[in-house]
Amino acid sequence: MIRPFHLAFPVHDLAAARAFYGGVLGCREGRSADHWIDFDLYGHQIVAHLSETARAAEATNPVDGHDVPVPHFGVVLTMDQWQQLADRVAAAGIAFGIAPHIRFKGQPGEQATMFFRDPSGNALEFKAFADDAMLFAT
Repeated sequence: MIRPFHLAFPVHDLAAARAFYGGVLGCREGRSADHWIDFDLYGHQIVAHLSETARAAEATNPVDGHDVPVPHFGVVLTMDQWQQLADRVAAAGIAFGIAPHIRFKGQPGEQATMFFRDPSGNALEFKAFADDAMLFAT
């Protein structure tokens, strides 16, 4: 069994983070305080920490014809979960930095992927594989 990971990241506005991660992404909220909120992101613990001075990174790296934002985080979902999330994000009017599509089509590691940013500019990627054995394919 894979153990949950923990990730802490900066946000400029806790109310906007709560609306985005809880409302748009559907993350259950855990503990919170005046300056942070725990969220359950598909069984993983992510923590939005209030930081008025943090700035989103603008670095990118070319991958399969797209400028992928670095750093970014997310979860490998099932294809059904991935499609449901893509539909939720689109319905919420969130702009995709890289629209939902299939990357590395016909190659080892073929995957569905999408990128978008939270209200503080943190980049997120969610992906899925038709065959989970392709996760680490070379």
